[in-house]
Amino acid sequence: MKVGVFTVLFAKLSLEEMLDKVAKLGLTAVELGAGNYPGSPHLNVKKLLSNLQARTNLLAAIKSRGLVISALSCHGNPLHPQKKIAKAHHDVWRECVKLAKMLNVDTVINFSGAPGSSPKSTMPNWVTCPWPGEFSEIVKWQWEKSTLPYWKEEARFARDYGINVAFEMHPGFTVYNTETLLKLREACGKNIGANLDPSHLFWQGMDPLVVAKALGEAIFHVHAKDCKIDPQNTALNGVLDTKHYGQELKRSWIFRTVGYGHGEDWWRSFVSVLRTVGYDGALSIEHEDSLMSLEEGLRKAVEVLDKLVIKEKVSGMWWA
Repeated sequence: MKVGVFTVLFAKLSLEEMLDKVAKLGLTAVELGAGNYPGSPHLNVKKLLSNLQARTNLLAAIKSRGLVISALSCHGNPLHPQKKIAKAHHDVWRECVKLAKMLNVDTVINFSGAPGSSPKSTMPNWVTCPWPGEFSEIVKWQWEKSTLPYWKEEARFARDYGINVAFEMHPGFTVYNTETLLKLREACGKNIGANLDPSHLFWQGMDPLVVAKALGEAIFHVHAKDCKIDPQNTALNGVLDTKHYGQELKRSWIFRTVGYGHGEDWWRSFVSVLRTVGYDGALSIEHEDSLMSLEEGLRKAVEVLDKLVIKEKVSGMWWA
């Protein structure tokens, strides 16, 4: 198991500067943004697709620092009801799959997307309850007429390139929990799986340890990000919270760096469960902690995870 980082955190640095920074932190894997919501600060995707030397140079720069690419990420909404947005996100996704194949990367991370409520919609619609009855009709339409037709085709496309699709279970999109992830996987194939991010599960009331056991071999990638629930604000208003992330005192929950929402013991259990279900990939740190600077939050996450992932080989076995 490797400790890595989602490198869009270093968007202000050049590729070489970013790789130097990552290596200096003692990390061994990089998750590279390739467009859509996270952007593509370190990759010129079109140039890489058309230029063998550019790809060779990229891989050499990564390998020379003792790093590997854990995944390419293009989190977007290819199901957006506005066709222009959907096409742009779709095109980036397809380019990302093709580039992953060329770079010998087997995992591309995305969101499942969020359709509207009908063919006439202009904005996405995420339904959170079954009543009034039209809400259930919306969910039925979204799955049958948008989500499943699109991802059945795209799963086949990804399979043709030998790529696993790792969906981040994220509220606001069709796939947001264990049930919806497994529903899509069953319908579209076993190259559909999860980018398991505990932070989005915590505030919905899920236990990531239970989720990891249920997903098992469907876990293709893992984000290392924590979440802190405010018990008073949650008791007052519940966990559905649309206030800006900067309103920390008023929110029901906020994102925290690893170890600051749940302690080291919990993260030790999480790594152990991942190992038990056969996951041996990267723990990719994603920093969205509004109470810490990038430098501080990343350093503290590395300190916690480095204690849990033992890099030496002991008695013929790898331990995590």
